[in-house]
Amino acid sequence: MTAKSDVAGAPVQAGRALGPHYKWIALSNTTLGMLMATINQSIVLIALPDIFHGIGLNPLSPGNTSYLLWMFMGFLVVSAVLVVSFGRLGDMFGRVRMYTLGFAIFSVASIFLTVTWMHGADGAMWLIVWRVVQGIGGAFLFANSAAIVTDAFPANQRGTALSVNSIAAIAGSFMGLILGGVLAPVNWHLIFLVSAPIGVFGTIWAYFMLHDIGIRKHAEMDWWGNLLFGGGLVAILVGITYGLLPYGGHPMGWTNPWVLSALFGGLALLVVFVYVETKVAEPLFRISLFRIRAFTAGNIASLMLAMGRGGMQFMLIIWLQGIWLPLHGYSFSQTPLWAGIYLVPLTVGFLLAAPLSGVLSDKFGAKPFTVGGALLTGFTFLLLIFVPVNFPYWEFAVVIALNGFGSGLFFSPNWAEMMNSAPPSQRGAAGGMIATFQNSAFVLSIGIFFTLMVAGLSSKLPAALFSGLTAQGVPAHTAAPISHLPPIGVLFSSFLGYNPMQQLLGPLLSTLPPAHAAYLAGREFFPHLITAPFHAGLRVAFGFAIAANVVAAIASALTGPRPSQPGVPDSVGYELAAVAAEGSFEPSELVVPDVPGDGAERPDKPPEPD
Repeated sequence: MTAKSDVAGAPVQAGRALGPHYKWIALSNTTLGMLMATINQSIVLIALPDIFHGIGLNPLSPGNTSYLLWMFMGFLVVSAVLVVSFGRLGDMFGRVRMYTLGFAIFSVASIFLTVTWMHGADGAMWLIVWRVVQGIGGAFLFANSAAIVTDAFPANQRGTALSVNSIAAIAGSFMGLILGGVLAPVNWHLIFLVSAPIGVFGTIWAYFMLHDIGIRKHAEMDWWGNLLFGGGLVAILVGITYGLLPYGGHPMGWTNPWVLSALFGGLALLVVFVYVETKVAEPLFRISLFRIRAFTAGNIASLMLAMGRGGMQFMLIIWLQGIWLPLHGYSFSQTPLWAGIYLVPLTVGFLLAAPLSGVLSDKFGAKPFTVGGALLTGFTFLLLIFVPVNFPYWEFAVVIALNGFGSGLFFSPNWAEMMNSAPPSQRGAAGGMIATFQNSAFVLSIGIFFTLMVAGLSSKLPAALFSGLTAQGVPAHTAAPISHLPPIGVLFSSFLGYNPMQQLLGPLLSTLPPAHAAYLAGREFFPHLITAPFHAGLRVAFGFAIAANVVAAIASALTGPRPSQPGVPDSVGYELAAVAAEGSFEPSELVVPDVPGDGAERPDKPPEPD
């Protein structure tokens, strides 16, 4: 009797029934995890004004800007750095174990964020520390969810299954904007409390219902690889973060020696890391995976699309909050919530396309959807350049819906294509690497978009601001220094839902004639003033996004056919899962012994039962 017959004919481990729908249990739990993690990525963005007001700290004061940046960048930086290491841990010790641990860490961090009682700088540091811990939990979830789904589903259903995860990921990022806008004005603690019971429920559900059915390989931890990769990526992402701050009379900090040292030092560490990974027996980063054409080209495409999309959300929010919403009667304090609401078509477009492309790509292949999705997304950036700054809303809604639709067409087939190309024993590492590229690209994209936007604003905003202020009675000697303040402060003011002119003029408003003061601090002066400079910066930023999406389309076209896996049509983990799903029993966890090779080790058949 063969191993497969034994598996199909009797329980592998008595008393541990799996049931016929295990793959749907795995999909629903990982979808909940992705939804919770991505909601918490964005929920803080809209709630920042209420958070800082609650702890009694002005985020726009020069000494406090770093608190502002780390409040929403800390989660992204930490999850980007750790996700590949945690994917490797999943391959070694069990993906479900690591995933469940991530749920638990996330839940604990949410509880500690909810009970924040400190104020001022101490309160800000407490929040940042526990946001970082949330990022650690999120990294466990991001690194192992795709591998769990890939293990549980057959190859011809993975596009569909992963599309559900991708829907949750994108939908969560926009649901967070709306939830933050609704809950924060009531009590800012609620934005963290909302994820605590979900996290506890998800942890218990994962612990009792998910099982490690994939190939698991015992190996030594690559400590040098972890240190070099973590140190290099942290240095680069921190350098990008502080590069957004003004330095030495420049609107941004890219000439700051500390920023340059962090960027080039981090890059040097990553170069050393790549060399070390080719020498160690059990590398953290599976360089051998890049010999797989579909994996390499798919990652390039994913990286470029993420770089084109990552900063777009911030640009659209600033566009709505700083210009369009005030011109249409919304006070600046109301704009964060309504910006999230008016961006709903972007999410709707994605939600329509992602499941459709997932199902169709399982039948017709990934390439038409990845190439077409990247090109459509790039085309919508071109359309956004020609949309008037004070647009009819229906035009804006149609364009951003198409943008979301293009991204939805791309995302699921791209992810499934890469995961299908990875050897089963390395799916945790592959999922971690993919998530690392995407999360790192998101942070990098924020830096690029803000830099390009500030470059565009710096050329036109000072003159427009000076002439506008002096026309309203502000003395020239007062208007001159105000007009040359770093544009990043103006952008942050709009992003936070503050009235930028009240922030810039402050007590000076009380010295002006009431009519002029009311107009300067009203809803029309700043939007009209910034329209032309903002559009100049927007053209540059969206031009970069177009180029990134074209590169993504070219890379997607070069993925080639899926590499054949001789000897075994699919992973042993999947074979057992598929057989068990048709019966009422659970497969045993597979542990692959340490054997030499490039990391693609796998048995030719399931192990014979004792």
